[in-house]
Amino acid sequence: MSVLTIVHQRKEALDNLLAGLRRSQVLPGEVIIVHMNEAVREYPPQGYPLRTHQIMAEGHLPLAEARNLAAAKANGDKLVFLDADCIPAPDLTGRYAAALEGPQTLWTGAVRYLQNGAARNPELFDRLEELSRPDPVRDHRSAIRYELFWSLNFGCSKATFSRIGGFDPAFCGYGGEDTDFAFSARRQGVPVQWTAALAYHQHHASYDPPLNHLADIVKNAKVFKAKWGSWPMEGWLQKFAAAGFIRWDDEDLSILRLPAEAEIVAALKL
Repeated sequence: MSVLTIVHQRKEALDNLLAGLRRSQVLPGEVIIVHMNEAVREYPPQGYPLRTHQIMAEGHLPLAEARNLAAAKANGDKLVFLDADCIPAPDLTGRYAAALEGPQTLWTGAVRYLQNGAARNPELFDRLEELSRPDPVRDHRSAIRYELFWSLNFGCSKATFSRIGGFDPAFCGYGGEDTDFAFSARRQGVPVQWTAALAYHQHHASYDPPLNHLADIVKNAKVFKAKWGSWPMEGWLQKFAAAGFIRWDDEDLSILRLPAEAEIVAALKL
């Protein structure tokens, strides 16, 4: 099994991910880290093979290309993608190993959210459940809507990833690439199912709505609409439109103005 993660400026969070993997009941066969738009770090021995790669892009984070690169470099037939902010539960790798023995399926794991400051708790790894709350949107079901898939914590075989076609590099920067990947799975007849493979997401500051990514979201929403005939990320687009940043209807989307720095700061949630 290959555990794959992509990263940009998340050193402490990534160190916790790697520490979580060291506590796994079933150690991964390898871990592959792709550094985006930054230098590759040196890592101490982890107790499992670890390999690093680098990908650079001008003006945006190459999320799709980085995930595709990680999958291409993997030696394992079983791929587990973990967001750099995630700490795997001790049985995550074992649960994915069992799930990936079955037919071609896109498996999406469970997520709990660690409270602010939990990552600094010296007893973090012994109190992950206590220091976290469940996902308020996605619960654990045998099957899910493709629209609810995301790449925070998922697994599939290398053959399934190839069948889906990987992540579409037409999506540049933030937004839309996860739903596009899931819709590509649906088009190829690949089912999406939940697994109890649990990851704990480490708290970090975020923006609601994500005004810091408005330009990327608009651009990627238009790519998605042209490809699939429907709008993704409608909740964010509704908020952007209500605030006067965009003009949006059933057929068209355009930016009226970009947010000022003060407006972006006001959307920050610590």
